[in-house]
Amino acid sequence: MHSDIERISELADAGERMIERLRRKAFLPESRKGLHVRFGIAEAAQLLGCSTNRIRMAEDDGRLPPPPPSENGRRPGYTVEELLNMRQVLGASPARAPLDVPAIIAVQNFKGGVGKSTVTTHLAHYFAVQGYRVLVVDCDSQATTTTLFGFNPHFNITREETLYPYLSIDPTQADLLYAVKKTPWPNVDLIPSNLELFDVEYELAAAGADGGSILATRFRKLKAGLNDLARDYDVVILDPPPALGTISLAVMQAANALLVPLAATTPDFCSTVQFLSMMDQVLHQLTEAGIDVSYDFVRLMCSKFDGNDPSHAMVRQIMEQAFGPALLPVPILESAEISHAAMRMMTIYELDRPIGTARTHKRCKANLDEALGQVEALVRRNWGRVAPASEEDVVNEAA
Repeated sequence: MHSDIERISELADAGERMIERLRRKAFLPESRKGLHVRFGIAEAAQLLGCSTNRIRMAEDDGRLPPPPPSENGRRPGYTVEELLNMRQVLGASPARAPLDVPAIIAVQNFKGGVGKSTVTTHLAHYFAVQGYRVLVVDCDSQATTTTLFGFNPHFNITREETLYPYLSIDPTQADLLYAVKKTPWPNVDLIPSNLELFDVEYELAAAGADGGSILATRFRKLKAGLNDLARDYDVVILDPPPALGTISLAVMQAANALLVPLAATTPDFCSTVQFLSMMDQVLHQLTEAGIDVSYDFVRLMCSKFDGNDPSHAMVRQIMEQAFGPALLPVPILESAEISHAAMRMMTIYELDRPIGTARTHKRCKANLDEALGQVEALVRRNWGRVAPASEEDVVNEAA
């Protein structure tokens, strides 16, 4: 007769095996996630901010490779990699200038079910489509973001491939380069997570209880490590645990921007208010302890918004009254297309064809572009406004 404790272990093992089966089914034949999305010439021109004639002229004069071979008389479209090359050739790259500060955005809320990891992955892929260099750092031991990027955190990721060797009490890594993994997106990298990352919480909590300064040291270390990595990226997106633990605090201190997703329900609104109150207290305590915390922007984003639900409209109105301009004006709409994509461990930006109707897919993608474009605008507003660089800054940036 199995005890209840043994039953929990059996359920966990069964669930992990099912996740692996789903992953293999979704990513056949290689059982690895690929990227098959393509962009027609009109969409490519829109993304590059140029005319289709300019692309065709560049193909005709040899600056760009010949157009993709036709299928039944129609172009199959350009890959993300080809789009990135087009940006370089046509001078349409949105990359920051060398002395512009990379955006390090923490996507955080302590309330579960608000779509934190979904927002993280969609935001990363949105920035990728726009041509930015993106690093995603999964700091949550639940590893949902890692799973959405096509890795099984139980079978594919070891503790040594997470932040653990860098943040642990006895670190074995001096920087974070060891943890950076390539993803199917040519301009998106990932630092993955798995359940064993939670060991850092135990270690740092124990060290803090002993009265040592290890917590402050680790907070500064994560920030330094991320700042060092960020020099090769335009945007770094952090997915912290949905709890006020040591890793969350380290992530919040390492970020220079904060995005808070919340659903349009009364419990989510109340929980988010509590989150903001707790954050206010904790950040003041960190500042008093000599740990610097500053954000270029703090914004709330309504996610999973159903415009046909009167209760959602009412709660959103309450959000607008309470948060004012800190609430981004365009919410992420609830869509079956997002749910269907998540079942395939994908985002809308990875689908090579609609799962539902073409109209639903188009409406969903247009909404995501508009909603996530608000974050892009916040990132870009601080670029190009840097103080004159010293000679030392220029030499270090070029190194």
